[in-house]
Amino acid sequence: MKQMVFGLIVAIQFLTRLPVPINVPWNKQTSKWAIRSYPFVGIVMGLLILVVAVGLESHLSISMMALLTVTVWVWLTGGLHLDGWMDVADALGSNASLEKKWEIMKDPHVGSFGIIALLFLLGWKVFLIYSLFEIGFPIFALLFILAFSRLGAVIIMIALPTAKQQGLAWEWKKNIDWKDGLYAFIPIVAILILFEGFLFFIPAYLLFITAFGVWVKYKFKGTNGDLLGTAIEGGELWGLVITWMYFSFVMG
Repeated sequence: MKQMVFGLIVAIQFLTRLPVPINVPWNKQTSKWAIRSYPFVGIVMGLLILVVAVGLESHLSISMMALLTVTVWVWLTGGLHLDGWMDVADALGSNASLEKKWEIMKDPHVGSFGIIALLFLLGWKVFLIYSLFEIGFPIFALLFILAFSRLGAVIIMIALPTAKQQGLAWEWKKNIDWKDGLYAFIPIVAILILFEGFLFFIPAYLLFITAFGVWVKYKFKGTNGDLLGTAIEGGELWGLVITWMYFSFVMG
């Protein structure tokens, strides 16, 4: 139990900017529980976004609600995954060799491709959330989007090799296996039981995780922190698209 709590704290400190000023040990067990906690942390973030959205929904226009939702969303992560998204966009835009792509992703500076990719990502998020508010979607869907996106990063981390046997991604990966992926899925099962009508997320994210994993293997031969961050950002965008399609066309 102690190691589980420590792992959850590590996951919150790493994945969010929520103030948790507690020093916890980094070891095999705490790192395993941290990975297992990724989707749960996504649910916590989703709940915080819901509190803001529900609390202010009657006071703001739909456009302001959409922008505020994305603002809180980005603030919660501190832009951690957006940084990976931009780095990967710069690497892809370079059309360089694989080794050069890895060097570009390590460069702390952001290039034009990264900025363009960021603008499109945030633009589409705002537009999709605006559209979802407009059709009156069940806002609890955000819990699934944030949780499944982080589960996707966990599965990809387990399934694919890291590019190099060093760095943060390698430190996370070397202590985990498929059993940790099953543990990570438990919080999602819990909210699937609690909130009915969201089973469509399972095949949707199976498709995304498989496609993204194959793409990473083909393009980069392995993962790193930037690619895992991109999996989270891409997974969130995918979840918004699927939610909009489902409630606009299937339920509409």
